[in-house]
Amino acid sequence: MRLVVDTNVMLSGLLWYGAPHSLLACLRDGDTSLVESPQLLAELEDVMYRPKFSSILARSGLSSETILQEIRQIAELVIPEPLPSPVCRDPDDDEVLALAYAAQADLIVSGDADLLDLQEYQGIPIVTAAKAMKIIESVRRGK
Repeated sequence: MRLVVDTNVMLSGLLWYGAPHSLLACLRDGDTSLVESPQLLAELEDVMYRPKFSSILARSGLSSETILQEIRQIAELVIPEPLPSPVCRDPDDDEVLALAYAAQADLIVSGDADLLDLQEYQGIPIVTAAKAMKIIESVRRGK
């Protein structure tokens, strides 16, 4: 499965436990494929260097550089075309949709209400990390 994972879920998976962390484990194991764009990677980098998160990383013994390097290694980089017209209430979220469409993703995983309220884009379901894990587990059982 090819996934576009919104920055909020990615950060949650990196820093805390729960469904986002399990999802990130699937991405690391190669069970699923992560698709990223330069813009989403830049957003993740920007957020990770904020004092709030850099102190959490330091307490965890992790570094922003190491994490970003790992994400770049496991992700397929896709450069999407901008959407022809705005879709989301928050225009920044259109980048996630454009990436998913360009990458022919199977799922968009987000915790953002603006995206989740759409439920799908161009036939690509928009789900929470918990729902994504249920779908992934279902696909695993079907194999």
